[in-house]
This record gives sequence, C-alpha cells and structure tokens, in this order.
Amino acid sequence: MAEFYRKKKKVCQMCAGKDFDYKDTAVISKYITEKGKIMNRRMTGACAKHQRHMAREIKRARFMALIPYVKD
Repeated sequence: MAEFYRKKKKVCQMCAGKDFDYKDTAVISKYITEKGKIMNRRMTGACAKHQRHMAREIKRARFMALIPYVKD
C-alpha cells in the first residue's frame, strides 16, 4: 500500500520573532547562495512580506559593502 506523508510546513522565522537588519552579516549570509544570489521563498521558508524585507536588507548590506555582490 502506498502511504502518503505530509511535509511539515516551514514556519517563517521572522513571524516567529527572529528579526534582523542589514548590519547582521552572519544572519544575512544564511539567505544567500554560494554564488551570491538571494534564496527564494521555498528554500528560506519566509512568508511573502518577510521575503521582501529580507531582500531589501540584503541589498542594503551589499550597497554598504558589508557583503559582496558576487562570491568567488
């Protein structure tokens, strides 16, 4: 018999109370791929509102030269 397992839904970390800003480079680097791209919502588990916030903070950190645009 084929049994179907439900995937556990990811909870948005920012909705749970964990927030960050552009100065937290250690936290921001978790949401960037090894090539330097911003991870999508499916991978991060963030809701739409906080995905936009996260992208804005990553772009600010790049502009302020806290993180590189492209990783080598």
